[in-house]
Amino acid sequence: MQKITPFLWFDKNAEEAMNFYTSIFPDSKIVSIKRYPTPPTGGQLEGPMQGMEGKVLTAVFELRGETFMCLDGGPYFKPTGAMSLYVECETQEEVDHYWNALTAGGDPAAQQCGWCQDKYGFSWQIIPKALPEMLNDKDQAKAGRVMAAMMQMKKIDIAGLKQAYESL
Repeated sequence: MQKITPFLWFDKNAEEAMNFYTSIFPDSKIVSIKRYPTPPTGGQLEGPMQGMEGKVLTAVFELRGETFMCLDGGPYFKPTGAMSLYVECETQEEVDHYWNALTAGGDPAAQQCGWCQDKYGFSWQIIPKALPEMLNDKDQAKAGRVMAAMMQMKKIDIAGLKQAYESL
């Protein structure tokens, strides 16, 4: 059972983001949505909840079987690159799929060494399983060449990493 659950804060587009993320990752679904109340006819929510009628108060969704929570909380907090979501990939096709999907509409300036930012401002690391294996090789020359190759990449290219790893 998952004991720590990432909780994502959105301004007013949590439901759109959940639909976006669950369309990208297999074994994903929206589990539940609790909405801000709609006041009686003619009324409106007050204070920080004003304008949030019908938006996501809290929601639970799963990506690849991992649970996330989110809410529409207004413009008070923004995502930061200091926290990212790490996606381990087996193949280049997987890297390409997640990279292409998650970078659509995101900030191109936030792309480096397998890191990217999606259109909601959240940071992701799209990393092939082979990368940490090569970086942790006992042969420091091989690991160093892989690190140097990775530092030149935006999206990780497994063939480029292997070429650096195997070169003399």
